Amino acid sequence: MSAGAQETIAIDSSPRVQVVTNHGDFVIELDRIRAPMTVENFLEYVTEGHYNGTIFHRVLAGFIAQAGGYTEDLKLKPASHTVFNESGNGLTNLRGTVAMARSNDPHSADSQFYINLADNHDLNPRPTRWGYTVFGKVVEGMDVVDQIGHTATGAAGEFDRNVPVDPIVIERMILLTN
Repeated sequence: MSAGAQETIAIDSSPRVQVVTNHGDFVIELDRIRAPMTVENFLEYVTEGHYNGTIFHRVLAGFIAQAGGYTEDLKLKPASHTVFNESGNGLTNLRGTVAMARSNDPHSADSQFYINLADNHDLNPRPTRWGYTVFGKVVEGMDVVDQIGHTATGAAGEFDRNVPVDPIVIERMILLTN
């Protein structure tokens, strides 16, 4: 390298995270180019160990499987920060994609995410409203995700429905290296 030239550090534009559950593992590939703030937010929660011991607390067959916010005893796990809504990034809520869950406030997403079990175009942004930010996709283990999506659900804790009867626990998430 010549004198005065700056060395650049390559940042992985498509980091992968292995999700280890008590029902099998799957791998999510993140899109740092189209959803940079959301990916950084998600990776912070991964590296903090926030997801360890959380469950899939909302599963609707043929729609979504949501996780990342509740412990196995259905206690809300405090989230440390939220992220700006990046739903206009060109990524859409197609089967196998991963997106941020949120309240009615478009910028309220924190640690909770969902996996689309079908194409869910109604979750995409429209000219008159914000959508839900897609930031990755399942690239390995979609069969595990499909099994999660077909699990029996019912009422539990504060939820009147859609909670898996047999808890699906995220034991840990592992940031994979290339």
